[in-house]
Amino acid sequence: MTVQPRIRLAVASRWAVLLGLLTAVVLAAPARADNQPNVKYYTVTNSHQGTPESLPRIATRFLGSTDRAGEIFNLNVGRPQPGGGALTDPATIRPGWHLVLPWDAVGEGVRYGVLPGAEATPSGTAAPRTDSQATAAPRTNQPSTAPPAQRPGTAAPAAPAGVPDRQQAANPVTPVRPSAEPGCRPPKGKAGVTVSDWAVKQLAAERAWDSARGRGQLVAIVDSGVDGTSARLTGHVTVGVDVVAGGGRGDVDCLGSGTAMAGIVVAQPFKGSVLVGLAPDATVLPIRVVTDRPPARSADQVTAVETAVAAGATVIALGSHVDTNDVGVARAVTTAVANDIVVVAAAALDGEPVDPAAVLPDEGVLRVGAIGVNGQVAARYRSGGVHVVAPGVDVTSLGRSEADPFVGSGTQYAVAYVAGEVALVRSAYPKLSASEVVERVKATAHKPAASAASVDYGYGVIDPAAAVNTVLPDERLTVGDGDEPGGTAESTGGGRIALLAMMALVMAAALVLLVLRLRTVLRGHAEPVADPYPALTGSTGSWPVMSDQSRSG
Repeated sequence: MTVQPRIRLAVASRWAVLLGLLTAVVLAAPARADNQPNVKYYTVTNSHQGTPESLPRIATRFLGSTDRAGEIFNLNVGRPQPGGGALTDPATIRPGWHLVLPWDAVGEGVRYGVLPGAEATPSGTAAPRTDSQATAAPRTNQPSTAPPAQRPGTAAPAAPAGVPDRQQAANPVTPVRPSAEPGCRPPKGKAGVTVSDWAVKQLAAERAWDSARGRGQLVAIVDSGVDGTSARLTGHVTVGVDVVAGGGRGDVDCLGSGTAMAGIVVAQPFKGSVLVGLAPDATVLPIRVVTDRPPARSADQVTAVETAVAAGATVIALGSHVDTNDVGVARAVTTAVANDIVVVAAAALDGEPVDPAAVLPDEGVLRVGAIGVNGQVAARYRSGGVHVVAPGVDVTSLGRSEADPFVGSGTQYAVAYVAGEVALVRSAYPKLSASEVVERVKATAHKPAASAASVDYGYGVIDPAAAVNTVLPDERLTVGDGDEPGGTAESTGGGRIALLAMMALVMAAALVLLVLRLRTVLRGHAEPVADPYPALTGSTGSWPVMSDQSRSG
């Protein structure tokens, strides 16, 4: 072999070794923690205004009360801090430590983004704990997009008191359970009505759960609040906001309708119960617009929708106490849709007065009608004003206790079912816009068997499984690889595994090509080498073949 082929062989061999090493490194490398949640946090300083830092002072400065120092402690206890320390004593914090704060922390120094030091946390190591890990609440994947007009790592915006951001609300924490207001007892619903699971059976949401369960979705329910003491809602309801009181808790409910709506969306399974939420892995943000008696003030309704937008809700469900014929409410809904939020509202009743200035957007809004077990509508809705229908007559949901469930009728419960389906779709297809989600809900609905020509069902009854699993041709340019149904959108490592597998295949193919190239080099460039011992062979081109006998001799 001449010098040139030898050089080619050596270079090709080195490339083969390098590619092999690169393949091994890529496959063995730990995943980057690019799915770390964005949180609100504060970096402890030496002192503030000449006073040493402490948890009670930080709680007072950012949360308005020393009583909430325990929340900060619970969110950070035991988590490794810069310098190797950890928070173990509520009375001892050190400068440079990063403290995760509750969702409603506001003030100078509060930051928003991935907790410093968490960006490079490899898979399999102890990542910084977030609020969800400090409680018994199940951990959920959180969307990585910051709320509007806010970039990760920047100063957290001033939000209304009690408003969570989307990332924190996806992993809610309620360190102190709410206490019922004096005389506030949610009603039972309709007396003498037998509990029925007809709505659960008709929608059969479990057929969609292999693909999506609503993880990472924040559903704002604008109604009477939500009973945060319900065990069936633990870990899936934030503290919320009471806009009537101007910043109180929203996880208290005197009227019961908001709790019933929340149960339809996120109620957790319970042995012997017919009720389970349509999107059990989603999170409800209760926004209270009425306390012990309706109606809700117009200004409170507008503030409630604006609060949901500021909180980063992905879905807003408007209950029966919100009037979409109000000009201010219509404008707030328009703002919500402009922020890529799906708004679900009750369809207008036939004969209701119409304010021509109160115009809801054509896209991003779902107007809902309610039906009963036989397909009958709950009310006469305005002609052409219904997009889809859902169960809303004699439906079962959460009441004061498991032994005393809620059974009731109303379009607001159909709104809750549709909001639950929207949460499923948004978790399965996170790249779809609000208007595209609405179109998917419409396209996968079906007419009820008892439909009549004189009844307006819009596109028909919602179908959660079809909404999640159906492939729509019009979405092929919008839906990406991460939006295929089947749970990929809710998994944490599926995309990386697929990428690594593709890289491994490419590198394997490159190795095969190199091997073929080596064979070509060896065959095509091999040249006869001059025999240094011609006297032994009698020729200049080959060596003699030795017999077994000659080898042994």
